[in-house]
Amino acid sequence: MILLEVLLLAFLVFCALAAIFCRRLVSAVIIFMAYSAVMSLVWFLLESPDLAVTEAAVGAGVTSLLFFLTLRKINGLRGMERDES
Repeated sequence: MILLEVLLLAFLVFCALAAIFCRRLVSAVIIFMAYSAVMSLVWFLLESPDLAVTEAAVGAGVTSLLFFLTLRKINGLRGMERDES
C-alpha cells in the first residue's frame, strides 16, 4: 500500500513539473486533468471520499472544461489541427 502511495505522489510531482515546462497549452490542460484524477485517488486512499469525489468533479471535470473553452475562445486549439495532419 505504501508503494502505491509513493508511486502516486511521484506521479503528482511529475505531472506538476510537466505542466510547468509544457510548451503547448492543450498538453498542459491534459496533464492537469491527469494530475486531478490522480489527486482524487490519493484523497480516496487517505479515506476522504468526499474530497475525492469533489476533486474528480471539480478538478478533472469542470475546471478542465473551462480551460478547454478558454483555449477555444483564444484560438489556442488551432495548433491541434496542424498536429493531426
